[in-house]
Amino acid sequence: MGANLPLLVWLLDYGAAAIFALTGALVASRQQLDPVGFIFMAVLTAVGGGTLRDLILNRTAVFWVDRPSLILLAAAAAMLVFWTAHLLESRYRWLLWLDAFALSVAVPAGIGVALAAGAPPVVVVIMGVITGTFGGLMRDVVGNEVPLVLKQGELYVTAAFGGALAGTALVWLGADRGAAVLACAAVTLVLRIGSMAFGWRLPVYRPRPPRS
Repeated sequence: MGANLPLLVWLLDYGAAAIFALTGALVASRQQLDPVGFIFMAVLTAVGGGTLRDLILNRTAVFWVDRPSLILLAAAAAMLVFWTAHLLESRYRWLLWLDAFALSVAVPAGIGVALAAGAPPVVVVIMGVITGTFGGLMRDVVGNEVPLVLKQGELYVTAAFGGALAGTALVWLGADRGAAVLACAAVTLVLRIGSMAFGWRLPVYRPRPPRS
């Protein structure tokens, strides 16, 4: 029996919001913000990608407007980090690993919502990438960090795209949607962790010097 897609997407939304909120609060700690700044960064990161997804898909209500408990969850995560961040030996290392797990939860949430909305395959893939990457991009830009999506050669957007493409392809091939969403999560996580831990890279553009 396949996984229940609406329930699975509901759980993924909460999981992505919680983990992304922790990363937003860690950036706030690196910038030495006050508690309100922590909550702002956590909430922005938690709901940024999903908000853009829902606006593009023209959903009846943006997901956190329909479930304001997501905002409370992000605020609670912010306060947790506010009181405990000083205990971490390397906040940036924690940020990277938490972000990897958040990415692998948010991307399948994105494709799950798009599939439920009846979007075509290309749109499903794009919604997965947007949901997974835009919250972290907003976090890094507002927090004056080098955006993880722009780290040279690292598999970040590529990991999101690979996971979204794998999940969408499985649905197109007739697989259960819930199983395809879970496969999306697995592929995204493997690609991102492989890049971080084992140096997996794609070739980057290197222009040739001009001829004399």
